[in-house]
Amino acid sequence: MTVITLFTTVGCHLCEQAEAILNAIDAQIVSIEIGDDDDLVAHYGTSIPVLKFADNSELNWPFELKEIERKINQLI
Repeated sequence: MTVITLFTTVGCHLCEQAEAILNAIDAQIVSIEIGDDDDLVAHYGTSIPVLKFADNSELNWPFELKEIERKINQLI
């Protein structure tokens, strides 16, 4: 199963929208709370939600279901 990392934070309405999109995907979603790590806040603080894939590529918001599915298919 494909693993997708979602960089997120509490109170992020865009992150909630991203989670709703991800619910339609057959993948394991690992949510990372950036607020717990100063380095992650510095790197992702203004760009969350961000998806990270097994090949270390990232997809920044805004993204759609089709984009995520295309990326997953490239990794298979």
